[in-house]
Amino acid sequence: MKRLLTVLLCTMLFLSACGTAESTSETAPENPPVESSAESIPETQAETEFQLPEKQPSEFDEYSSNTVIATGANYATNASKGATYRTYLPIEQAGELEYCFYFSDVVDSTWERGRLTHAGMNGSDYEIISAHVTTAPDSETDLTDWTEITFDGNSGKSVTAGESFWSDSVKLVIPEGNYLVWEWTVQGELIPCTKMTELAYSYIVKENEPIYNMEIPLPKLIGAKRDVKKNLVCFGDSITQGAQTTAYANNFWVSEISESLGNEYAVWNAGLGYARASDAVISEDWLKRAKSGDIVTLAFGTNDLVAGQYNDGKPSATSTPEEIEAWIRSLITELQSAGCQVILFNAPPFDYDETHEAVRTALNERFPVIAEEMHVPLFDWSALLSDPSEPAKTLYGGHPNDEGCQMIAETFLEQFGDLLR
Repeated sequence: MKRLLTVLLCTMLFLSACGTAESTSETAPENPPVESSAESIPETQAETEFQLPEKQPSEFDEYSSNTVIATGANYATNASKGATYRTYLPIEQAGELEYCFYFSDVVDSTWERGRLTHAGMNGSDYEIISAHVTTAPDSETDLTDWTEITFDGNSGKSVTAGESFWSDSVKLVIPEGNYLVWEWTVQGELIPCTKMTELAYSYIVKENEPIYNMEIPLPKLIGAKRDVKKNLVCFGDSITQGAQTTAYANNFWVSEISESLGNEYAVWNAGLGYARASDAVISEDWLKRAKSGDIVTLAFGTNDLVAGQYNDGKPSATSTPEEIEAWIRSLITELQSAGCQVILFNAPPFDYDETHEAVRTALNERFPVIAEEMHVPLFDWSALLSDPSEPAKTLYGGHPNDEGCQMIAETFLEQFGDLLR
C-alpha cells in the first residue's frame, strides 16, 4: 500500500499560553497594597504558560518497544494442561539489538461484559516451561536457530498471580523485512493474553504443527535497546490496536505513523480491543506502561459508550458523558504527572443508534473544553472519519479500514509532526 512519504507540513500549536487569572475580588483584603505603576505587570503578561513536570524515570527507559503489534492483555487463556504458543511479530528496527522482555500476570482491560476477565484482574499462578525466539521472513519458512530466553539464568520460571518481571537480556539479529518469532510453553489456568484478530500470525503448536489461535499470551513489552529520540505510546481501544484492517498487513494507523517516523522513534501500541477509559484508570500496570512515553496519544470513549463500565460481569448502562469526561481527565492528570505530553483524541463515529449517538455528541462537545483546561492539544478524528452530510455515519467503518487509517496517520503527522520530531 501507499506509504507516508511526505508529512510534517504544518506546525503544531501546542502548550500555548493559557489560563486567565480568576477574579479574587471576593477574597481580596479591603485595603490591598498598591504597587507602583512602573513595576506592575499587565494582566496579559501575568498569565502563565503551562509546563509539564520533568519526565519521571521509568523501568522501561532502557528498552523501547520494537514492534507495532499491541501486546497488552485484554483476556486470559486456559493452558491448564500446558500449551506452546508461537507469534510472528513485525519489528520497527532491524539489525543486531539487545532485547529484553517485560511480563505482568495481570489483565489490562475488560473483554465484553467481563464475565471471565476484567481490568486489573490478576491471572493465575503459572509455569513458564521454556521460551525461545528466532527470526523468519514469513510464517511458512521452517524455523531454525532458536535462541533461548532465560529468567535469572533459568530456562523456566514459576510465576505468581499478579507478578510482573523481566527476562534476561539477549542479543538478536533480525534482518530487514523479517519477523521476530516468539515461542514459549506455559502451563496455567488463566494466563493473560491478547486477542489478536488477525493482526499477527499467532498459533498454538501441537505436535510441531501450528494451529491458528486468536488468544495469545505474550510479553507485555518486546523491548530492544534502541537509540531513539522519543518514545510514543498509543493508548486506547481496538481502533488503536488496529482491528479490522487488512489481516497481517500492518496498515493500522499506529503502524503507519511508526513507519513514517523511522527508526529514531519508538512506537509502543497500547491499544486493546473492548477497552474503556474506566478500565485504564484502574489498570495500574497498563497505565504504568503508558506513562513511559515521552508523548502519549489518548483515545478512549467508544467502548465506554457501547459497553459501559465493568459491572461484575453483568450488563451495564452506557457511561454518561460526565463519567467518561471524569475518567479522561483522570488519565490526563496521571500521564502529565509523569511528565508525558498528552495528545487527546475525541470520540470517533461508530454508526451508533440515536441514543448512543446523542451521548457521543455530548461527549465531543466537552473535548475542546477538556483540552483547553488541561493544556493538551486535541486531535479531531471524529470530523476526519465522519460523513460530512451525516456526522453520525462513518466514512471508513467503525474500525477504520486501511484507507481510513492512512488518512488518520497523515493528518495526525501534519498536525503534530513538529512535536513528534
